[in-house]
Amino acid sequence: MISGMTVQIAIRLPGDMVAFLDKSVAAGDAPSRAALVARAVEREMRRQVAAHDAAILHEQGTADDLDELVDWSVAHMTVAD
Repeated sequence: MISGMTVQIAIRLPGDMVAFLDKSVAAGDAPSRAALVARAVEREMRRQVAAHDAAILHEQGTADDLDELVDWSVAHMTVAD
């Protein structure tokens, strides 16, 4: 969760979304409308970062400078039961 200074903003949401927020708060799923909206925005922030990381991985591939070490380790190490 992001903490620190908060800034109050005004947003307009469709009635069904506001009803969902109110129902969630009433059910104890979130302490407030703002907390639930903040949680949704944090989730979207993580999703965008993950999408960016996935694009980099797709572009650059999965190979890295440790691949040879992993291959050597698999070939030369045994695991005792």
